[in-house]
Amino acid sequence: MRDFVTLLKSPGLAVVLITQLAARFPAGMYSLGLLMHVASTQGNYTSAGLVLGAFSIGMAIAGPVVSRQLSRFGSTPVLLVTLIFSASTIATLAALDLPLAGQMALAAIGGAAIPPVVPTVRTLYPKLVPTHRLTALFAFDAALQEVIWVFGPVLITVLVAGFGTSTALLVVVGIQVAGGLVFALSRSVRSLVIPPAGKRLGRVLHNPSVLLMTATSMMFIGAFAAIEAAVVATFGEGSMETGLVLAISSFGSLLAGLVVGNRQLTHWSLPLRLSVVVVGFAVATLVSGFWGMAIALFIAGLGIAPALAAVSSVVAGSVPFSETAEAYGWIGTGQLLGSSVGSMLAGVAIDNAGGHGGVLVAFGIGVLALLIAVVFRNAQPDLRASVLAE
Repeated sequence: MRDFVTLLKSPGLAVVLITQLAARFPAGMYSLGLLMHVASTQGNYTSAGLVLGAFSIGMAIAGPVVSRQLSRFGSTPVLLVTLIFSASTIATLAALDLPLAGQMALAAIGGAAIPPVVPTVRTLYPKLVPTHRLTALFAFDAALQEVIWVFGPVLITVLVAGFGTSTALLVVVGIQVAGGLVFALSRSVRSLVIPPAGKRLGRVLHNPSVLLMTATSMMFIGAFAAIEAAVVATFGEGSMETGLVLAISSFGSLLAGLVVGNRQLTHWSLPLRLSVVVVGFAVATLVSGFWGMAIALFIAGLGIAPALAAVSSVVAGSVPFSETAEAYGWIGTGQLLGSSVGSMLAGVAIDNAGGHGGVLVAFGIGVLALLIAVVFRNAQPDLRASVLAE
């Protein structure tokens, strides 16, 4: 904890942490909100998974391209333009009674236009703290974002229960606009200058570390998308139990991120952290009811923030500064592709086998993520060496 207190004394860092949290807050509500809205309007979870998949695929395809524009046009202009397009399309989806194809189209456009807040802020962090404190900062960032996942699911379920899915999504759009403006217009973001990337789009994926982080994060985020759908199917749309179970999982992630996330990374760090996630999902396949799922997902949550911190730290430690925004864009693309596939597979499993089917999908994807991390662990640099060299 002492490391985190020292971090917050860095000039300008506290403001950046608060504003980026505000800008990213809708992330904790959009996926669950879209899932409940489409399931309600279309009457099945397969359609909900398809729309959520279209949203994620739109983000995935556009992510690296949009992130690369941060160095070309500047961070603030890119953030503002994408904010306008994203908010307007999601608001249209929420307000109009549309067929499935129309919902999928708007979701894809809205996803593609999501502002690149994460690549922006993670490219900014190395400018705010010395290199030897980056691992602690990424751990704090990963833990802090769990505030989004603690309160976001609870808030969206309360809004859906009280006002219906359409109004709930419109509220989320309003939060996105407010948070996005605060972040995009903050001093640190306006002054961020990213050198143009010298290589062609996609060349950063030739870096083994970036490729490994993209693949593993794709899998474990896909697993959590599947478990989220399973929780909704198990406890019902708008149920307070749905939001509470997901919030408890996020609290576990927040706790673990603060306790262990700032440790320097070795080749085995990511596999060990993912193994905690898999253990939690394994427990989830064996239990039922609110407390059983809450305990299982709390255990799984203990691995989330530490794993995300490892991904961010590895990219920062193995990629030139001019390419970090694109690298984080590809990481986001991998995570979103995983989320879309996880949601779609879980939707089909839920329609055929109920919520337990979605849990089994999550467990299977989680095991695959762990296997990839173990087999290709040497592609992750040992960051203890860079700290000692410094």
